[in-house]
Amino acid sequence: MTLADLERIGAVLWGHFLLTSGRHSDIYFEKFRLLEQPPLLQECVRELLRRLPIDSPIQAVVGPTLGGILVAYEAARQLGVRALYAEREGKERAFRRGSVLEPPTPVLVVDDVLTTGTSIREVLELLQRHQAKVVAISVLIDRSESSPEFDAPLVSALRLPAHSYAPEECPLCREGVPLVKRGSR
Repeated sequence: MTLADLERIGAVLWGHFLLTSGRHSDIYFEKFRLLEQPPLLQECVRELLRRLPIDSPIQAVVGPTLGGILVAYEAARQLGVRALYAEREGKERAFRRGSVLEPPTPVLVVDDVLTTGTSIREVLELLQRHQAKVVAISVLIDRSESSPEFDAPLVSALRLPAHSYAPEECPLCREGVPLVKRGSR
């Protein structure tokens, strides 16, 4: 997967965007343009799994709702293991609908787009409560300005650091470029 591939399908947009964090950016990743393309998603996940720097077996793949569900499902399908979904329950993530993860299950954590690492940290907290063994973390797109530190290796299909700005420091605001809000958390 290349930047040109993502631009071609409308998954990468250029302009002036309000991010869910409240910060502003000149680039926005419309992840659902990628997630609605099963053959391309399959290819991206295959590349992610190929890049994993681990030797130990993975017995489950866990992704946060919403976009991480599709990535978790596809990764689990390719690995032939279970997929579990970390859903919001109040201010935390939880396994719902009767899902159980026995300790110390070796787990791969996946997500669609990494910006600040908040969703992944929430999943890691959930997995810590379940005494799972996180063997790696994989994301389709790492847009973080500097990759967050985790206690497991981080792998991405595409690393494309995107600058973000506090609203009061945003050069696009100073230039009068209209602000667009697209995503939600």
